[in-house]
Amino acid sequence: MTGSLPTPPPIRGRVLDARLHLLDRQVLDLHGEPVTTVDDLELADLQLGERSGAAAPAISALISGPILTTRLFGGRTPRDRLHRIGWDRIAEVDTVITLSVSGDSLEVTWFERWLAQHVIGRIPGGHHAPD
Repeated sequence: MTGSLPTPPPIRGRVLDARLHLLDRQVLDLHGEPVTTVDDLELADLQLGERSGAAAPAISALISGPILTTRLFGGRTPRDRLHRIGWDRIAEVDTVITLSVSGDSLEVTWFERWLAQHVIGRIPGGHHAPD
């Protein structure tokens, strides 16, 4: 053999496959209520142009927003339409991603709150859940 592969750098934390463990996963709040799905990831410690010896990037946030239309038709979603959920708010990654906070405290649920208050709440009987 003329050469061997370099020893990979030590990995801190848990190793996740983004496509397998994170993207398109449902996100639940600490009460088990659905909040959103993961559309993209924000990475920290990413060194562009460096390949050998560079540390693996860490996930700093989950990104959610209206990304489907841009995936289908091209273009970019405006940054103000994307919502970040900081990695420090993630309690567990399993078949769903569970948060350590209530969904009502997150910006990503503003539309559901607005819809409940301004549309659903004006429908007769819309103030309470059916039995």
